[in-house]
Amino acid sequence: MKTSIQYHDETSYDRHRMSGHYLDWPNQPAVFKAYPGIDPVLLPKDVELPDASFWSVLSGQGGGVMNREMDLEELSRIFLLCYTLTAKARHPEGDFYFRSAASAGALYPTEIYIASNGVKGLKDGLYHFAPQHHGLVLLREQPVTTPLSAITGKPDTGAPVVSFILTAIYFRSAWKYRARAYRYNLLDTGHVIENLASALKALNVSFDLTYDFDDQGINHLLGVDETREVALAVVQVEGAGAAPAVLSEPLRPVSPQLVMASRVSQKEVDYPVIRDFHEAGMGKSGPTAPLPEMTNHLGLGRPAWQKIGEPSAGIEVMGYPEALLRRRSKRNFIKKRVTKPCMDAFLKALCAKDHPGGTDRSSYEECLSVGFLAANVEGMDPGFYLVDPAKSFVGKVKPGAFTETMTSICLDQAWLAYAGVHFLFMANLDILDRVHGPRGYRYAMMVAGRLGQRLYVAATALGLGCCGIGALYDGEAAELLGLDDSSRLLYLVAAGTVKKA
Repeated sequence: MKTSIQYHDETSYDRHRMSGHYLDWPNQPAVFKAYPGIDPVLLPKDVELPDASFWSVLSGQGGGVMNREMDLEELSRIFLLCYTLTAKARHPEGDFYFRSAASAGALYPTEIYIASNGVKGLKDGLYHFAPQHHGLVLLREQPVTTPLSAITGKPDTGAPVVSFILTAIYFRSAWKYRARAYRYNLLDTGHVIENLASALKALNVSFDLTYDFDDQGINHLLGVDETREVALAVVQVEGAGAAPAVLSEPLRPVSPQLVMASRVSQKEVDYPVIRDFHEAGMGKSGPTAPLPEMTNHLGLGRPAWQKIGEPSAGIEVMGYPEALLRRRSKRNFIKKRVTKPCMDAFLKALCAKDHPGGTDRSSYEECLSVGFLAANVEGMDPGFYLVDPAKSFVGKVKPGAFTETMTSICLDQAWLAYAGVHFLFMANLDILDRVHGPRGYRYAMMVAGRLGQRLYVAATALGLGCCGIGALYDGEAAELLGLDDSSRLLYLVAAGTVKKA
């Protein structure tokens, strides 16, 4: 069985062993999934979005079970705040649309499905969200809440009014990134999960997020071709008026035409290493032992921890919905200091919890260690720092100017050298395998994607720039940071002041 560190190392970049790769433009994958012959249920676009700051959304307490009906307008708000189209670029091959969630190479491998159970104005059943139409395509006209609850292991007592199922299509990313694409499938899905979680918090709705389920069961329920598209996360929302669904007849197989919708190019290249590693992590299973504190198992020294400062009131230049919709990957950094209030805001954003009333981090969050390289930050000496999100602590691991070297490690993308700070997401992969098996890699990478998306929106709200980096010389990054043989840098997100247009 392939382990996390085996997959990660097998798909690592090495400066001296990089093979040439040419993009097959005639077979570029479609970024929208299509179901010919099925008209979508259009969601209303002219709906009011919540008037809130990004920081109030992150610290929101949630509203428990919804005390109002879920209807098409509420669903529309959620999707507008989660995975909507935000800009259009014209190309000779046709128009291209950007979305509110970041994506490596703007390839958008993530798809969203919903199971409806008592949504006003919508038949109970399974739907696919079509962002190009801002609508829902009906795939199963029968209640699916009961089998979905069985697949996720959630008792069918709370009666979810709506469940969101997120998948990734391998080839959308593999067209460009080949076998390394599974990393981006996970990171990109994490970006979308964070948008979904923020949308639900902004609407004062609590939710249950799981990355654990019977993989084959949920892929069968969705009707996807699981050699091409796989489920990665489920978010369930309980609500008023939702009764426990009753499956009156066995779950029917979907038509072959629906299954074939997972194909996004006429000529797709299969990368068995992706499928083999994903399948190695299939099957719902709990941890075999408590997960040790990840930060203590990276091979680094123990920092002198200090409490993270509270962000100053009113430092954001725009509210949450505007920041989300205006979010872009901005790389035109200039060497201007990141102020202490802005840095405190970034750090507090990384420490935010899905359920702020609780004190413990989820088992998923514990799979990741967070740090950063400070280059040009007010009140901070240049150096490598770690963050303890559970306690809102920050501590210096070692002093030094590291961002120039890290810029070289990130495939010599020169603009990175001008960013004020490089945020780092790391994990000991041997520990992940020992406790969670190969599925632990999914946890760590999707959490990294969530936190990366949070930084993107935070930077936009602060009037700063942000850009995530998944392409780097993996061995050189671990060596620069001083990570041990079992630990790796999974994701880097640069932030700082950018040149104004």
